[in-house]
Amino acid sequence: MRRADPALRDRTKAPPKPTFRPDSTDESAKAKVAKTPADNPSPRTKPAPLTEKSESARQRNHRHDGKLREAPEQKPERNAGKDTRTTPRANRDEPQYRQAPRRGGKVRDGFDATAPSYGAAAKAAYKSTATNDDLPRLSKLMAERGLCSRREADEWIVNGWVKVNGEIIDTLGTRVAPDVEIVISGYAKEHQAENVTILLHKPVGYVSGQAEDGYEPAVVLVHPDNQWEEDTTKKIFQRGFLKGLAPAGRLDIDSTGLLVLTQDGRVARHLIGEDSKVEKEYLVRVEGELSHDGLTKLNYGLSLDGVKLKPAKVSWQNEDQLRFVLKEGKKRQIRRMCEMVGLKVVGLKRIRIGSVTLGKLPVGEWRYLRDDERF
Repeated sequence: MRRADPALRDRTKAPPKPTFRPDSTDESAKAKVAKTPADNPSPRTKPAPLTEKSESARQRNHRHDGKLREAPEQKPERNAGKDTRTTPRANRDEPQYRQAPRRGGKVRDGFDATAPSYGAAAKAAYKSTATNDDLPRLSKLMAERGLCSRREADEWIVNGWVKVNGEIIDTLGTRVAPDVEIVISGYAKEHQAENVTILLHKPVGYVSGQAEDGYEPAVVLVHPDNQWEEDTTKKIFQRGFLKGLAPAGRLDIDSTGLLVLTQDGRVARHLIGEDSKVEKEYLVRVEGELSHDGLTKLNYGLSLDGVKLKPAKVSWQNEDQLRFVLKEGKKRQIRRMCEMVGLKVVGLKRIRIGSVTLGKLPVGEWRYLRDDERF
């Protein structure tokens, strides 16, 4: 193996500059190496101006062939003269997050702050007219048609599971005409089929909704240890069933009986919606004397908080127990009705909601609503 001699080159020092001996006879080499005053000006001498095609210019801006570089071609500006902030995307399938952010503006310039910001479908469904505020929101219209609850409708719209007249609507708050065609994706129907409805025999001492005054909500009783052994659904309990599980109707802390807890917005709207006509049946133990005129008032003729009550069905079940059938559920309604005719309620139990009865369900236990049961 050949090794370099370290004595030949000391790499710690810069190599010496080439010099020319005076006795050199190569005059042409001297001419190339020697520097002229023009090439190496002194500090007091101004350099000569460079011509357009001078040697220095070619060295500074040269190509491999020695020619000067040409100026780069000017490309036309993208979307010149086009406002991309408000122009809908050409491809309607493009996700809305790829759109440019919407800027504000002045009303005098035609800016409409209530118009949907993104999505060609939302822009097509929205009509910037003076009467647009009178149109219903899509989520409300879906709830009124019984497709789902408004909460579910908002979730479906965000997920892109709703079509209006063939266009996907993915913007919350979109207003549409009352007669539009609404098509729901199969994904939404599968999601809705996974919702559960639970029937609980609520004991005294639990509140229907949120915990209050140190009392626990009835939903804490929904766990595998309290499931009724005779539940025929054979559905395996999952912790996800507790998410969004809400009471569909109230039953005060001193009352017991059938309480419906559901994840399905359609069930909740059917039972407690403003236009609900579902009957609720109660057995009420009372103390005091009730005249014939008082029984008539209980059936029809009482008002609470200045609002006339809907007609009820009230009759004697036995000597100390009344049977109430109502189509509404105001706060402590039965107790207040009894007080108005001179009776005191000492016990109240709900035994039926619609066509679903409490049956043999023990106190403090629960079961699933069967597929063949309807309220």
